[in-house]
Amino acid sequence: MKEIRGNVIVGQSGGPTAVINSSLAGVYKTARDRGAKIVYGMLHGIQGLLENRVVDLSEHIKSDLDIELLKRTPSSYLGSCRFKLPEIHEDQEIYKKIFHILEDMEIEYFFYIGGNDSMDTIKKLSDYSILNGSRIRFMGVPKTIDNDLAATDHTPGYGSAAKYIGSITKEVIRDGLVYDQQNVTLIEIMGRNAGWLTGAAALAKCEDCEGPDMIFLPEIPFDIEEFMKKIAGLHKQKKSVVAAISEGIRVEDGRYVCELTDNVDYVDAFGHRQLTGAARYLASRIARETGCKTRAIEFSSLQRCASHMVSRVDITEAYQVGGAAVKAAFEGETGKMVILKRISDDPYICVTDIYDVHKVANIEKKVPREWINEAGDYVTDEFLNYLRPLIQAELTPIMTDGLPRHLYCKNNKNQ
Repeated sequence: MKEIRGNVIVGQSGGPTAVINSSLAGVYKTARDRGAKIVYGMLHGIQGLLENRVVDLSEHIKSDLDIELLKRTPSSYLGSCRFKLPEIHEDQEIYKKIFHILEDMEIEYFFYIGGNDSMDTIKKLSDYSILNGSRIRFMGVPKTIDNDLAATDHTPGYGSAAKYIGSITKEVIRDGLVYDQQNVTLIEIMGRNAGWLTGAAALAKCEDCEGPDMIFLPEIPFDIEEFMKKIAGLHKQKKSVVAAISEGIRVEDGRYVCELTDNVDYVDAFGHRQLTGAARYLASRIARETGCKTRAIEFSSLQRCASHMVSRVDITEAYQVGGAAVKAAFEGETGKMVILKRISDDPYICVTDIYDVHKVANIEKKVPREWINEAGDYVTDEFLNYLRPLIQAELTPIMTDGLPRHLYCKNNKNQ
């Protein structure tokens, strides 16, 4: 085994998931087991590192019970950020500052848990490291409920979010049957440009539930007039209609449906506009034009923080990719991201591998067109066959006084 000369640092970035801390646990425990001297945690990612906001994780994670609590804790234990590093040729000073901090801390291995934007950070830091002869190795650990990272079969976090969406969609459909009157329920599900999460609403279709009547993904242009006709047609057959829509659905000219409202937009450092309001806009239009009772339900952040309903497959794989990143870095790899490779669907077998982060960063993986039906208003069996293995089994929360117990970082003032 390679002798470990320096220390390890790990951070979390972007939107959290219900299992992101399982990856943190995987990085921490594997690094300690392999002889790392100190495993530091960045508070609020690379932005916190620039402000010298770090903690020694051994002072916070002291036992196997803490590891298990961490794996079951939602949100980002270390806090997160949406901080875009400039191109290397645009601002050398910020990179000099980052590497000065890392060298002062005797960091040899840097791990960043995140999605597309986080892999962009790993790409830039590893490129700067190579250009300047640094010994620090940089590895990306994948996470995102959006499941839109290239190269990997799926991303940790997606399976648990999909499990939650399928479960709650069943309950919403059941609720719509309470009253003997016409009603329309629109479920708005996260997904800016990729419909992996919205497609998960189809999981609700099973022997005890008919599932949503329609599902609209951002991969297909959304025709509002055609949508209204479909709602009217469904109401000739049944009283309660339920449709799942992505927050990122767009009309033919490229505008998001939510942009048709008067909501105030928030834009993050990566230029991403906050998307919300598509369901409300469509529900109001249906009510106005038909007089029908409507309801708009936004699953919102619940999709990414429902740790009481995690998939055991998902939380296990999240832990594994953290450990695999450490193993690869300690064996000399840098500028890579851990990926999941599916070997078999039945039985489900998936292994870890590594992939050049330059071929991952800033590339969105969308739902294949052939996994969406011809009408563009539902997903196919191929989509569901891909998804179902990822939601299997459960990991029961550790309960205290009737509620789930979590681990929190006392040094993180936002917790």
